[in-house]
Amino acid sequence: MNEAHVTVVGNVATEVSYGETAGGVPMANFRLGCTERRYDRQRECWVDGETQWVTVTAWRALAVNLIGSLAKGDPVLVSGRLRVREWAEGEAKRSRAEIDARSVGHDLTRGTSAFRWATGVRGQPPGGAGRAGPEGGGESVPEWIVSALEARRAAAVALAPGPRALPAGARPPTGGQGEASEGESGVADRGD
Repeated sequence: MNEAHVTVVGNVATEVSYGETAGGVPMANFRLGCTERRYDRQRECWVDGETQWVTVTAWRALAVNLIGSLAKGDPVLVSGRLRVREWAEGEAKRSRAEIDARSVGHDLTRGTSAFRWATGVRGQPPGGAGRAGPEGGGESVPEWIVSALEARRAAAVALAPGPRALPAGARPPTGGQGEASEGESGVADRGD
C-alpha cells in the first residue's frame, strides 16, 4: 500500500452536496479550508497564515451521515486518502488536492457535539439507536451521562440571550472563519 493517508483540521467552507452514482451509491462532498495559525513573537499575537483548500469526498454511509451532521463553517477533522488531481486547460496545467474521506468528525477543541447513532449503520450497539426509553429502543445509558447532558442543555438555555435561545438539539447559525467558498478564495479557481 503506497497510499498517502492524511488527517486534516479545518473548517467546512461550502454546503455539503449530495448525490448518488448511476448504481445508487451515495456520495457527498464539500470544500475544506485549512488555515495555519502561528504565534508572531514580534507582534506578540496569533496570526493567520496561508489557507489551503481541499475537496473532501465521502461515500456510502459516511456520505449520508455528513448531510445531517455538517454545516458551512463547522470546525472538523477529516481523515482519509490524499489524492492530487491534475489536468490541462489549454497550455496551463491545473491541480487540485482531494481527500477520499474515511472518517469525518467535529473538532471538539473548538466546541461540543452530541453523537446520535444512525439507523442501520454497522457498529451500532445492539437494540437500535441511542438511549433507551420512549424515543429509542437502544441500550440504556448510565444515569450520570443523562444527568450531565440535561445539565449542559439547561446551562446552554440559561446563557442564551432571550430571543435567540434555541430548543434542545437545534444547531446555532454558523459564522466566522472558514466561510469562504471555493470561488471567493481565488485559490481553488486557479487550481493551486
